Amino acid sequence: MHNQLIIADNVSYAYDGAESQAVRDVSLSIAEGEFVAILGQNGSGKSTLAKLFNAIFLPTEGSVKVCGMDTADESRLFDIRQAVGMVFQNPDNQLVATVVEEDVAFGLENIGVPSGQIRPRVMEALQAVGMESLAQHAPHMLSGGQKQRVAVAGILAMRPRVLILDEATAMLDPAGRRDVFRTAMRLNREAGITVLWITHFMEEAAQADRLLIMHDGGIAMEGTPRALFCRVDRVRALGLDVPPMTALAHDLRAEGIHMPEDILTLDEMVNSICQL
Repeated sequence: MHNQLIIADNVSYAYDGAESQAVRDVSLSIAEGEFVAILGQNGSGKSTLAKLFNAIFLPTEGSVKVCGMDTADESRLFDIRQAVGMVFQNPDNQLVATVVEEDVAFGLENIGVPSGQIRPRVMEALQAVGMESLAQHAPHMLSGGQKQRVAVAGILAMRPRVLILDEATAMLDPAGRRDVFRTAMRLNREAGITVLWITHFMEEAAQADRLLIMHDGGIAMEGTPRALFCRVDRVRALGLDVPPMTALAHDLRAEGIHMPEDILTLDEMVNSICQL
């Protein structure tokens, strides 16, 4: 049994003055080492839920525990934010310094890491995201994907146990998207960092260990990508699509061609066609 790093218990959250709740009665747990993708239409509550996980927001009802700490406990706020690092959609809003290396060091200086430890931790974080060769560059000269990797390095230098990427690839070109996604995947597989990946790209979600599909503030579906995406009509009813090969298999079956229901990738599709 893996250690449960995040436990949400009947959590609801309403923005001030809002008629309805942005997150409604959500209970879930995230285990150490998991790669969980969170999907949902705009306004489904994905980002709000993420902000409840690192105490940017506090639940209006229910509780969130992070590494055993209650987010409502103000005395633990600092520890919670260190345990759960968050990367947002727009890389330009996250970079503060004029040199990449200084940008990654910024958070460490803020939390009072002794100066002798800062540089080794900065270089380690930049290596982890493949950006060490650009340590002396100006962030504004980088591509979108590179900027996001610097933002990830800034969080990694803090040594979080959980990394939340809130639509971190939404503003990037396809090459930058792949770059950042692979970086997150590698940190999960090789460094054991728990990753919550909020996205609207189905082919990214298909590679996660587990999916949570949010709708109207609640969790509408939960399970492995294979188990969820084969329920094409249900996923589409929630306003989402399925990976392209899953959709193609669905259409072929509708035409009477025998296809497995749980195809996710191009390779699986090719294999199935070869077997026909």
